[in-house]
Amino acid sequence: MRDPNRIHKFCDELAALWEKNAPDWRFGQLICNVFGDHQAAGHDVWFPEEDQMIEIFRDYFKEVE
Repeated sequence: MRDPNRIHKFCDELAALWEKNAPDWRFGQLICNVFGDHQAAGHDVWFPEEDQMIEIFRDYFKEVE
């Protein structure tokens, strides 16, 4: 079983990235923008674990800066 503590760690970092980089976006916009780019690059968002998923968000916002 996956460690349930990963959920708060992931959500806390996601909240920080969202607040810093795209505070005007609604949650749906955040997900569609980040994962639209990710899927357009040929990647599937179904399989990454949370540590890999947060890297996708970090990488997306590095490109935006």
